[in-house]
Amino acid sequence: MANSSANPSAKSNTNANYVEFFRHCSPYINGHRGKTLVLLLDGDALTDGKFNNIANDLALLNSLGLRLVIVHGGRPQIESQLAQRGIKSQLHRHLRITDGPTLECVKEVIGGLRTDIEARLSMGLPNSPMHGAKLRVCSGNFIAAKPLGVVDGVDYCHTGEVRRVDSSSINHLLDQGSMVLLSNLGYSPTGEVFNLAIEDVAAQVAIALKADKLICFGEDNGIVHDSGQQHSELLTKAAERLLQQYLDGLTDSQQPHSQLARQLTAVTTACHGGVDRGHLISYHQDGALLLELFTRDGTGTMVLQESYEQVRQAGIDDVGGILELIRPLEERGVLVRRSRELLETEIDRFVLVERDNSIIGCAALYPYQDGSAELACVAVSDDYRGGNRGDRMLSQIEQQARAQGIERLFVLTTRTAHWFQERGFVEADLSTLPKGKQALYNLQRNSKVFEKNLG
Repeated sequence: MANSSANPSAKSNTNANYVEFFRHCSPYINGHRGKTLVLLLDGDALTDGKFNNIANDLALLNSLGLRLVIVHGGRPQIESQLAQRGIKSQLHRHLRITDGPTLECVKEVIGGLRTDIEARLSMGLPNSPMHGAKLRVCSGNFIAAKPLGVVDGVDYCHTGEVRRVDSSSINHLLDQGSMVLLSNLGYSPTGEVFNLAIEDVAAQVAIALKADKLICFGEDNGIVHDSGQQHSELLTKAAERLLQQYLDGLTDSQQPHSQLARQLTAVTTACHGGVDRGHLISYHQDGALLLELFTRDGTGTMVLQESYEQVRQAGIDDVGGILELIRPLEERGVLVRRSRELLETEIDRFVLVERDNSIIGCAALYPYQDGSAELACVAVSDDYRGGNRGDRMLSQIEQQARAQGIERLFVLTTRTAHWFQERGFVEADLSTLPKGKQALYNLQRNSKVFEKNLG
């Protein structure tokens, strides 16, 4: 049997891949440190050992300085317990009617699940990812609830909704390095216990904590186009349109059981409440949480808060705004001059940063037949320098380039070499340019060539 010492080249390749991967993750590790994440785990994510891998990943995130709030439910476990006791499950408007016997069942199931979660987060076996982690998990009566009351003549009994989140107490525990564990049970000042929709709890907790992310573990790995391609990113308005289309395609009996619809509602609600981003990932995929947080493309669907500033594809109506943006840079010799006629024919190559209906940034992608593409006409208004607008446009350009099968980006620049170097571009020789581009090279400008591999 061969081993690594017998094959040093294989070991060297493995080490090189590990080093490259770790370096790639470093910016994400730094960026996430100190951030608050609310993680929604429905009862399905806690079955069949799925939570073991998630628990290991939570331990890793905790050690990296992320502030974690876990919100868990137990729908399938509750349904099973009700069936065993011969109690018929009752729903109205897609919510469970929680009478006295049902509430006792809910309390028993949620109490057991909480204990199981705490036990798994306490594991510290040698040779396991959680060895020596010593995690602190805290839970309590952090969710104040109120009854839903009577709707359409139907008494919801002990089914309630979130009234208030004790964010100061939760933040105090997070500041001490503890993970906070919450469930779908809420409590009233009169000592009553209410059964809450777990998605509502997660959304309201994320809003109250001003969390950076709400991450939902579900059956599906995000949202898929009709064509079968995954939506990697959606603005909240687009997500809401898709949600409505999805619900329109379900029967009344299917809607209460649609986990994707409930979770998409939760992330859009959270985004409207001030949470920057919501994520939909699958508990079936081992390491989905790490991939979503620490890789460029992630693994599920990310929903972003609507913004008065956005990166979007350019259209013919944007020609005037782009010309106004780039003229000062052309006059200073930073950019090559473009006529209106040329810009009109090439407008579909441009992406923009738009703020309050004004174009404040642009960049263009020009593919070549050799599998490379030029990044050109990168510009940000002088009034909006110092933000991450150039990075956002570059990210959009790289995403488009990869979708087109482009393996290498190159750029010609006279003034901004350092900016591109800081983003992974390396200086290259003129001979590396496609032949067509070499023929158009302007010797008088003496631009430097930088390239970046997209593999």
